[in-house]
Amino acid sequence: MRQILRRLAVAALLAPAAAAAAATMIASPAGAAPAKVSEQVLQDEVNRLTNVERVKGGCAALTVDARLTAAARGHSAWMARTGTFSHTGSGGSDFVSRVKTAGHAAPASENIAWSYRTAAQVTDAWMKSPGHRANILNCAAKSVGTGVAYAANGKPYYTQNFGS
Repeated sequence: MRQILRRLAVAALLAPAAAAAAATMIASPAGAAPAKVSEQVLQDEVNRLTNVERVKGGCAALTVDARLTAAARGHSAWMARTGTFSHTGSGGSDFVSRVKTAGHAAPASENIAWSYRTAAQVTDAWMKSPGHRANILNCAAKSVGTGVAYAANGKPYYTQNFGS
């Protein structure tokens, strides 16, 4: 547990959203070389596991939203391409502007992570981090979009956007 917590770098970024402030969280690399699984398979499995955790936590399952997914994929691709691990993206963008640019009017929060080999590992790490867990178990969130992109070195970058 201590090792996992050391690997998690948690940061909260509060930004205005339509109905509430948005919280942003970060998870750092797991360290092991990733197995090359398709990005779509990882995205789908992260969404599924997120909903499993939400239902266990008493929240309704989230609907996968193509606009949130597009924003998440774009940010993951930018991080993978540049080797940058940050909520600040291309051109100084933040998750609120990326989600709104993708056409979703009510961004709620964002989780990012990199280097976890499987969807189960990244979801487990997020659930062990109080900030990430709060984003996942925020019952006010109604939709999700997860984006995964591999860097040239094979490590996956994950972005998970939530919408109200």
